[in-house]
Amino acid sequence: MNTATHAEGRHEMTKPFTTAAVVGAGTIGLSWAALFAGHGLRVRVTDPRPDLTEAVAEALDRAAGQLAAQGLDTHGLAERVHIADDLADAVRDADIVQENGPENADFKRELFTTLVSAAPAHALLLSSSSAIPATAFTDTIEEAGRILIGHPFNPPHLVPLVEVVPGERTSQESVARAVDFYRSVGRVPVVERKEIPGFVGNRLQNALSREAIYLVEQGVVSPAELDTVMVNSLGLRWATVGPFLGAHLGGGPGGYRHMAEHIGVSMQQMWDSLGRPEQGRPEQGPEQTERLVAAVEDAYGSRSYADLSQERDAKQLAVLSARDSATSLEKETRS
Repeated sequence: MNTATHAEGRHEMTKPFTTAAVVGAGTIGLSWAALFAGHGLRVRVTDPRPDLTEAVAEALDRAAGQLAAQGLDTHGLAERVHIADDLADAVRDADIVQENGPENADFKRELFTTLVSAAPAHALLLSSSSAIPATAFTDTIEEAGRILIGHPFNPPHLVPLVEVVPGERTSQESVARAVDFYRSVGRVPVVERKEIPGFVGNRLQNALSREAIYLVEQGVVSPAELDTVMVNSLGLRWATVGPFLGAHLGGGPGGYRHMAEHIGVSMQQMWDSLGRPEQGRPEQGPEQTERLVAAVEDAYGSRSYADLSQERDAKQLAVLSARDSATSLEKETRS
C-alpha cells in the first residue's frame, strides 16, 4: 500500500503511550527498555533467558549515564522497568509492544499470532526485525492492521533512526501512531514506502560492507585502516548531511547536476570496478570468513567488548551533541 502520506500532518493520538512491553531482552531489547524507561514509560520485559533480572539491571546501570547525557531524567529509572512473569503478563496493559526475537519468519509468525490475542486491542505491535518484512510473517494473521516494523540501529537508546515499515495490511492509523510513538521517545522515524528485505539502512550497510571486505581481501588496506578512512571522511560527512546532500554540495554551486555531468562517466567506471564474485572475489565462505575474522581480531582483539562499546557510545553521543548544537545555532541565525 502507498504510505507516502501516512505520517504527514499532525496525528491526533486517541490514547497516550504510558506502558511498553519489550519482548526479547538481547542487546537491542535491553537498549529499548532503557530508552522507554528514560522517557518515563512503564516497561515490562519478558525473555526466557535465566539471567533476565541481572541482565536488565546491568543494562539500565550502563545506560543511565548515556540517557542523562541526552537530557533525560534517570531518577528512578530501574523502578519503571519490571520483569514480567510471562508473555501474557508483559503485554496485558501495553500501549506498544516492541518485539526483539530471532530473525526467523516462522518464529515471528507464531509470536505475533499470540500477541494479537494477548495484547490490548489498541496496542501497537512493533518488530525490531532487521531484514524480514512484516508481510512475510503476518500472512496467516487475521488482525495484521496494527503489526509493522520498527527497526532501530544498535544501540537504539543512542542511535536515533527507526525505520518504520508497514506490511501490506498495516493500517494507516498504525503507521501514524508508530511515528508519533517513536518521536515521543526522541527517535527519528522514517516511513519506508515499500517493503524490501533488509529495509534501507541494512542494505546500505551491507553494500558498503561488501566493498570493504573486497578491499581488505585484495590487500589494499587492513580492517583498521579501512575504518580510519571511513571515520575521517565519509563517516564524518554522512553523519552531517548524508550521501545525496553530500554529493549535491560536492558539485559546488552547480549542485548534483554538475556532479553527475562532471564525474558521471568515471563514476560508472568505478561502479563497474566494485568487488563482485565474477571479478575474482569469492563468495562469503568459511575460508574467507576465517581470514576476515583473524584480520579484525588482530586489529581489535586486544580490547574487550565492554571497552570498545563504551568508547563507541561516548563518541556517538559527542557527535549527536555537536550536531544538535550546530542545528540549534543555525535555527537561531535564521530567526
